[in-house]
Amino acid sequence: MLNLHIATIAIMAANVLVSLRGFNNMVFFDRYKFNISAIQAGQRERMVTSGFLHVDISHLFLNMFTLYFFAPVVIGWFGSIKFLIIYLVSLLAGSLLALFFHKDEPFYSAVGASGAVMGILYAAILLNPDMQLGIMFIPIPLPAYVLGIAYLLYSIWGMKSRMGNIGHTAHFGGAIGGYATTLLFKPELFVTDTLIVVLLAIPIIILFVLGKMGKI
Repeated sequence: MLNLHIATIAIMAANVLVSLRGFNNMVFFDRYKFNISAIQAGQRERMVTSGFLHVDISHLFLNMFTLYFFAPVVIGWFGSIKFLIIYLVSLLAGSLLALFFHKDEPFYSAVGASGAVMGILYAAILLNPDMQLGIMFIPIPLPAYVLGIAYLLYSIWGMKSRMGNIGHTAHFGGAIGGYATTLLFKPELFVTDTLIVVLLAIPIIILFVLGKMGKI
């Protein structure tokens, strides 16, 4: 078992409490979920509150389980305050990217901490790129940066294909938030891990080039 820092416990508790309220009160859930038309009408708080709501227990568990494993890496490098900043910046970055790409879809809605958690995951990858990660159906662990790049490319494909009921845009935005904030807090990574920084930037560049070309 990893030692849970008070900052991680606080985030998990906020997600659990808000999500449980949403499970039991659909009026509350609908009022605070991410929704394009409501945000454009002035309810900008949804860009933050939606990150603490979840569809169901399994959705909540998956996000908190991922946070449990990667939060200690970021806290170990930066401490609790910068960890919380990365989390919140990533949450907001996920919402902003979703708003940017779905601004003409008034009924587009989303919930979940996935964007914020992806930001923590990508921060951990930048800070510890040699970390080995395993995923289902692949019998050997792979370097974290390989899976990070692969997931961003998968997210681009998911955004293009509109595959499944998954907030690919928020995931990608959260990853960008974690990537950018980590480099802001630790700019020496540009020198010490130049290749990793460049490789992780490639999918981000691809996304915005495709967006500029109108292909997403």
